[in-house]
Amino acid sequence: MMHNSTRLGASQATMMDLLESAPELREGPQLNAILGLLSERRRMDLTDLSPTEQAQIIAARTQELLPSSDHLAELLADARDAGRQLIVKFGIDPTAADVHVGHAVPMIVASRLQRMGHRVVFIVGDITAKIGDPSGRVADRPPLTDDDIRHNMQSYRDQVSPFFDFHRADFRFNSEWLAPFSLPRFIGVLENLPLSVSLQREDFRNRLSAGSGLTMAELVYSVVMALDSVEVTADIEIGGLDQLLNMQMCRRVMENHGQKPEVIVATGLIEGTDGTGAKMSKSKGNYVGLAFDPKDVFGKLMSAPDRLLPAYLESLTELLSPEIALIQKMMEDRRIHPMGVKTLLASDVTAAIHGLEVAESCRAGFKAQFSQRRYSNTPDVPVVSGSEQADATLAELFVKVTRQVPSLNQVRRTAKSGGLRLVVEWPGSDKESFTLGTEEADAPLATLIATHVELLGTTSTRSFLKCGRSLIELR
Repeated sequence: MMHNSTRLGASQATMMDLLESAPELREGPQLNAILGLLSERRRMDLTDLSPTEQAQIIAARTQELLPSSDHLAELLADARDAGRQLIVKFGIDPTAADVHVGHAVPMIVASRLQRMGHRVVFIVGDITAKIGDPSGRVADRPPLTDDDIRHNMQSYRDQVSPFFDFHRADFRFNSEWLAPFSLPRFIGVLENLPLSVSLQREDFRNRLSAGSGLTMAELVYSVVMALDSVEVTADIEIGGLDQLLNMQMCRRVMENHGQKPEVIVATGLIEGTDGTGAKMSKSKGNYVGLAFDPKDVFGKLMSAPDRLLPAYLESLTELLSPEIALIQKMMEDRRIHPMGVKTLLASDVTAAIHGLEVAESCRAGFKAQFSQRRYSNTPDVPVVSGSEQADATLAELFVKVTRQVPSLNQVRRTAKSGGLRLVVEWPGSDKESFTLGTEEADAPLATLIATHVELLGTTSTRSFLKCGRSLIELR
């Protein structure tokens, strides 16, 4: 528990009281108050925390912290005593323009260190981005041009900015020091590193055992990454757990250069929303994109399995460990329903990206669509005209007309699983739902209207097409 005399400690005391008095968390003044507190925390000054408290809230959101949390606390204390800012290194690989909430996890940790008074330095890996994947095993990662890198970096900043204040950070492109780096100097770095250091990596050993081969570029990639740490004299490096072995090489190379090895803060890889155990990724479709429409951010998080709630709350929100533990205990005791906790999660992440008012609107729309199942009360539903789109198939309405679903095959798959429906609502609470098959998905809208003309032809009803979570109103 944080000391109540600090800003975060006072916020925590208020939060614990609110959680105890908010048994539902789905709506009402308590939920709004909780979301307001979390919004304040995203920009809260954390300099009044003790070094030990600062280290604790970093460690609580870290999968691996090397050498230790105590070492980090000592580093923070020494920096405070010396009146200096620590250099926090964060490497960015500018190979893609699309960012999902998993990419925000280390950014939240970086934001906390920034709000503790330290300097975050972003290292843009433009040298490696121009090379592409050194192994040649990743076909969808071709070499990038300068224009590609600039575009991807701007897109990255735009999407992640709700979680981090980029105006108070430094940006460095590693081509500044790597492009002119001479071969004799690089050989000098390598000669102090035994080959056994790289071959201790389990992934490398497994590939060699399987006969799949290993390139020299892969062997020295972590050394090149370590030169970034040497250049900026990093005190701390933040990265995903998949970069842990590379960051350990950074410590070794820094030590060989007579520098103090950086502290490694490795965040966990967040699991995808489909609950299969696979990490969140665009290729698997189990991700929540930061560029998603607000209602899609909200809806995707609401669809996640209940078992992911503790990990998502820890990774994606500013809730503290005691608060998350209280929420878990209340769920176990059945004092709050998991759907309420999911509503809190979805509302907070949506609010972080799009603002509190937008999150509240998404919450109301979701309740109307999925809780009350009254689509007539759902805001911002795309409308199509039965006469103007008579020749379009139902699949085309979702894909090409309203762009709600990514592909025609996705509509067909949804129809095959029973998720494509026609819903007709009468004034009041009466409604009727019809399941549509794959043949109807590929049939023109005019055929659907002719089949259900008695219902669709009346002026007192409202009619909707539903494909999974996507919704269209017919008029």
